[in-house]
Amino acid sequence: MKIIGSVIARLGSKRLTYKNLLPYKGEPLVLRAVRKLLSSQLFDEVVLSTESELIAYTCMNEPGLRILKRPPALCEDNIPSIPVFQHIMRHFPGDLHLNYNCNFPECPDSAFVRAIELANEKDESLSVPYAVWAQTQNCLDHYGDPFKITAQRFEAEGIGETDIHAMEDLVAVHRSYLKELPW
Repeated sequence: MKIIGSVIARLGSKRLTYKNLLPYKGEPLVLRAVRKLLSSQLFDEVVLSTESELIAYTCMNEPGLRILKRPPALCEDNIPSIPVFQHIMRHFPGDLHLNYNCNFPECPDSAFVRAIELANEKDESLSVPYAVWAQTQNCLDHYGDPFKITAQRFEAEGIGETDIHAMEDLVAVHRSYLKELPW
């Protein structure tokens, strides 16, 4: 079975500008997510989908990473993730796709493993919190309304509770996982 891992990252966040490039534990969120997928050794290919040259340049030196330029039609704020996943799988065919949401910088490999297992059984799986989302190619080929997620949800321990969308969220994640500041 060929498994494609992905990180999708746009530059234009409305709530937190340049969010995907902000640091967590000394590295940009997007680069941390890419490295996490690559180091897990669970994926036949790891793909970064972005419209941003800056994000692409930030990650391009990671051995084994494939970068896919996302078309403008898939970059708007109102575009759900499913069409982006379908775009990835058209360019990097496989049997199963797993997306890791870089808004959750703490995520154990066990969440990837569980998502893959459940997607194989149920066609689609989604971790709670929503850091890991996986679908079979069949599921993506026949997805209905992309705003109505059909995934089998599963509790995933070790994923940070905070979904980073604002500066306060990023600071809260830092506070949860790093030492106290010396001041």
